[in-house]
Amino acid sequence: MALPRWALPEYFADVLPVEAQGIEHLRRVLLDEFRLNGYQLVIPPTVEYLDSLVSGTGRDMDDSMFKFVDQISGRTMALRADTTPQVTRIDAHLLNRQGVTRLCYCGPVVNVLPRSMTASREPLQIGAELYGHDGIEADVEVLRLLARTLALSGARASRIDVGHVGLFRALAELAGLDREAEEALFGILQAKDVPALRDFTATMAEPARSGLLALPGLYGDANVLLRARDVLPDVAGVHAALDELLHLARQLGELPLSFDLADLRGYHYHTGLMFAAYCGASPTAVALGGRYNEVGRAFGRARPATGFSLDLRELAALGAGVGMSGAILAPLDNSAELAACVSALRAGGEVVMQELPGHTGSWREAGCDRRVVLKDGAWCVAALED
Repeated sequence: MALPRWALPEYFADVLPVEAQGIEHLRRVLLDEFRLNGYQLVIPPTVEYLDSLVSGTGRDMDDSMFKFVDQISGRTMALRADTTPQVTRIDAHLLNRQGVTRLCYCGPVVNVLPRSMTASREPLQIGAELYGHDGIEADVEVLRLLARTLALSGARASRIDVGHVGLFRALAELAGLDREAEEALFGILQAKDVPALRDFTATMAEPARSGLLALPGLYGDANVLLRARDVLPDVAGVHAALDELLHLARQLGELPLSFDLADLRGYHYHTGLMFAAYCGASPTAVALGGRYNEVGRAFGRARPATGFSLDLRELAALGAGVGMSGAILAPLDNSAELAACVSALRAGGEVVMQELPGHTGSWREAGCDRRVVLKDGAWCVAALED
């Protein structure tokens, strides 16, 4: 049976007026908040040449993108599946600033497959990125901004899981693993497959073996970081990662941080701290972020970088709503007094629509909950009668 012409592909959806109004309101609120924190808005194109979108660690997105041939150049192009590589290209190649650069963005991305059973294949991605500072202070700033973003939406974070890819890489180097073996170990840890981890490390020398076996059990509040100092090998890479995590725990005590030292989400992409934020009503992470210092190398400039992104549509649905009133219906009248009244209402932020003749539907269905009426010789706002 043929699908009707109005049917959309799976995991794509129209955004109807009430929801769209809430999403747009939240977009403005968040971009204004980013601006107040020094993050400047950039708007990359939704389509680029494929080799640009998969440059550096962005190559992990290769299987997530829709690809096609450009009819002008003959080169392969793609719809972006993530905006961060594009913003990194802008920082590295177009702006080319020497100091700290703060950038933000908001726009649609498209995925070949949804990232979860409830996700859209066309998220409206919003995010903030900080370039040019390799210290933990930048990570603290970004995490605070993320928490503020969720609070402004009404979807306050219930948990922010934090990990550090440096721990795994330090232990893999200590074990002398080649690239293939490191990838296999990564898969085992991502699956939290402890029996397979025991088998994999059975012939491995100490202390790398005991350190890797300890990772799956190192999760919880900040106390787990102190325990990690006792059970993980005494090597520089491990010390540096734990020091950064402990600094976060001290500086961000007001946030609901938890630590999972075996979580390697974004392993091929991130170079240091990684985090995922959760809200009470969502079973999956609503925001992802972390440090990714190597992405800009493909554009000729590997700058320190950290940031986060999330789906604005999902965030608006999880939030408490924008609480905006309905529109005001104004009669069809050419009087100067009514025109002045309507202008004053619109200047105050009210939506006013004119009552056109011959309307047979419900004005409430059109979004109105009040109307302008003439009372005692003056135009005023009254409730819309059913």
